[in-house]
Amino acid sequence: MKFLLVFDFDHTIVDENSDTWIVKCAPEKKLPNGLRNSYRPGHWTEYMGRVFVYLGDNGVKEDEMKRTMTTIPFTAGMVDLLGFIGENKELFDCIIVSDSNTVFIDWILKAADFHKVFDEVFTNPAVFSSTGCLTVQNFHAHHCAKCPKNLCKRKVLKEFLDKQLERGVSYTQIVYIGDGGNDLCPVMFLKKDDIAMPRQGYTLEKKISQLAQDLSPVACSVVVWSSALDIMSYLKLLIKE
Repeated sequence: MKFLLVFDFDHTIVDENSDTWIVKCAPEKKLPNGLRNSYRPGHWTEYMGRVFVYLGDNGVKEDEMKRTMTTIPFTAGMVDLLGFIGENKELFDCIIVSDSNTVFIDWILKAADFHKVFDEVFTNPAVFSSTGCLTVQNFHAHHCAKCPKNLCKRKVLKEFLDKQLERGVSYTQIVYIGDGGNDLCPVMFLKKDDIAMPRQGYTLEKKISQLAQDLSPVACSVVVWSSALDIMSYLKLLIKE
């Protein structure tokens, strides 16, 4: 018996958007209007690329970015939840699928000593260039019309499950924990024994509710959470069954 836990990162593991948190490093902790207004829907990664160039041009260094990122707060109860999962790794495989980037997630998880909880992190690859500017690439290319062009979380989840099957690993149930609109696509891929856990009051919960109202509900069970302690209670019930 093994469960797969799939976590989003921003507004799920951490209680903020890591990409907008980095703006605290900018002069006067804000971006110029022209830059702020340059975002086009579905093209967040390119927009963040411009933000990182701006930070680099203003002399913001890697160590300052790291100090800022590691002050980002975890969601209520998340520290306890990740501790619980870490103590029960024989029951849980745990992955992150996020539209953040490798550098931010790595910094945040390592600073809190949670990197060992997660078996894999799927997010946009980032590195510091020779000039000290953070550069981010799209995670992959895909053909899903519902998702931003750099990341379809359903594709990531499906490829991970296929790869695990090749290794002889299959899961009793998948628990998907997220909050955002881009979490709906993977949730719609889940089967009837799986569980979607949308964060209360956030886009994912609203979209799942809308589908139910439109009489085309998701196939999996839905359990809403507001504190990560709700998730922990639910996982404790699952492993008792």
